[in-house]
Amino acid sequence: MTSASESERPLVSVIMAAYNAEAYIREALESALAQDWSPFEVVVVDDGSQDSTGDIVRSFPEVRYVRQENAGPSAARNTAVAHARGELIANFDSDDLLPRTRLRLQAEFLTGHPEVGAVFGRQEWLNAPSWMTRDAVYGDIDGIPLSSAMFRRNVLLDLGGYDQSFTHGEDMDLLVRMRERGVGYHVLSEVVLFRRFLETSLTGGRSPHTPLLRSLRAKLEREQDQGKGKSSA
Repeated sequence: MTSASESERPLVSVIMAAYNAEAYIREALESALAQDWSPFEVVVVDDGSQDSTGDIVRSFPEVRYVRQENAGPSAARNTAVAHARGELIANFDSDDLLPRTRLRLQAEFLTGHPEVGAVFGRQEWLNAPSWMTRDAVYGDIDGIPLSSAMFRRNVLLDLGGYDQSFTHGEDMDLLVRMRERGVGYHVLSEVVLFRRFLETSLTGGRSPHTPLLRSLRAKLEREQDQGKGKSSA
């Protein structure tokens, strides 16, 4: 554990967007609540689930539960950020698991590196399909997960949060905008996420290229608009 006293440590908010997640959300929340960092809180936004997701989440009195009409994962994450109180915001999907060291590793890094706006980490798959390839840099299956991010709250707010027009790929779009603003980030060498592959998830079996191309096209359009503004000045 860090040598800093608990009163000196930043509050970390673990945010989760959940939709019909009854199969795995209990185990996910148990892993989140078992962290070896303090202080932290867990905020779950139920995006209009039709199963027992809400009942399961409400069975954890230490978890803040918010329900909204179905609006998609981007809107649910933005709602979670709005209800979170932490200086640091950690993403977490409802079908994944956290090693108990995740919050400590990432919070300690951000505390020690005030110039960095976000920190990611490596992943291990619980059930990786055989067609997934390995990352060329780390050698991990499917590379570095964007869902492993821990952000400074002010970074998320300055970026305007997640683009709610994305049904998937919203985390890639956020990263594109973050890099466009010159916000620094770092990837830890440690595993901070145990990932579960589901064919039924929004990203299950889908290529990330379509939302990425959309994000890059929007970035190019912003740069062109800025160039026009400078030329007319």
